Amino acid sequence: MPERKRRWRIFLLHIILLPTVMYVFYFFTLGPKPYTGVDETVVEKIAKEHGREAHKPLIDPGEGDLLLFAFLVAGVVGGFAGGYYWRMLVSEKKAKGGPGASGPQE
Repeated sequence: MPERKRRWRIFLLHIILLPTVMYVFYFFTLGPKPYTGVDETVVEKIAKEHGREAHKPLIDPGEGDLLLFAFLVAGVVGGFAGGYYWRMLVSEKKAKGGPGASGPQE
C-alpha cells in the first residue's frame, strides 16, 4: 500500500510540475529577442542628449564573455578564501592575557 501511494504522489507531482515548467519556459521565450542593457538604452541615450559620446575603455575585454569569466574567477577565489578562513572571520577571538581578559592571569 505505501508503494502504491508513493507512486501516485510521484505521478501527481509530474502532472502538476511538467506543465508548469513548460509554461514558464514558453512564457520567457515569447519576449522580444534583442534585449539591450541599461548602458545602451539609458546611459548612452542620456549621454548623447548632453553631448557626450562613449569612448574606448582603458582595458578592453573585447567581444564575448571574457569579462564574465574574470568575475567568475574572482568570485571563486574570494569564496574559497572566505570559506577557508570562515572561523577566523566569524568566531570571537580569544584574548591571551592583557586588560579585560577572562580567566586566570599570571
